[in-house]
Amino acid sequence: MLFRSLGVVEPLRVKTQAINSAAEAAVMILRIDDVIASKSGGPGGAGGPGGMGGMPGGMGGEDFD
Repeated sequence: MLFRSLGVVEPLRVKTQAINSAAEAAVMILRIDDVIASKSGGPGGAGGPGGMGGMPGGMGGEDFD
């Protein structure tokens, strides 16, 4: 194999970890999207007067558990 003769080795473990990390990131983004959608009144909802500007708090210290 050409890569092995050049000393370049990319084991399956590295590829598997990269795919797992990407999947975890996608799940986190979807969860954040769900939280934002639920606070703004659903998908496409403006969240009342002022849209997102009327949301209290922001990213500081709110617990979403």
